[in-house]
Amino acid sequence: MPERNPETHVIDFRAAEQLLAARDPRGAVHLLDSVIASHPENTAARLLRARAFFAAAQLRPAELEFELVLEREPDNAFAHFALARTFERSGHPERARRHFRLAAALDPNPEYLRAARFDAEG
Repeated sequence: MPERNPETHVIDFRAAEQLLAARDPRGAVHLLDSVIASHPENTAARLLRARAFFAAAQLRPAELEFELVLEREPDNAFAHFALARTFERSGHPERARRHFRLAAALDPNPEYLRAARFDAEG
């Protein structure tokens, strides 16, 4: 295996972004594993890996990664929205609603506002 260094981790991160865009989430996760092993504090890599887990329908790992990102960045509207989608997809609508609403409160993005369904009961 080639020697890993900060430059290769940046290359792996960018390649993982491309793999996710090309609908290869498992390939993205594979690349991000080594980045995160070397830089566990890297929230951007964790958020990208969470997105890749979600795209690969690995909902529990996605949930754990999104939650870790939110521990570090509680005001990350996208992470709240993505965690809500994860809960929604795994059959936890009440948990999803809370995070949809947090996302919409943090960022009035129209997609977040629609998902929050402030006009609905509950």
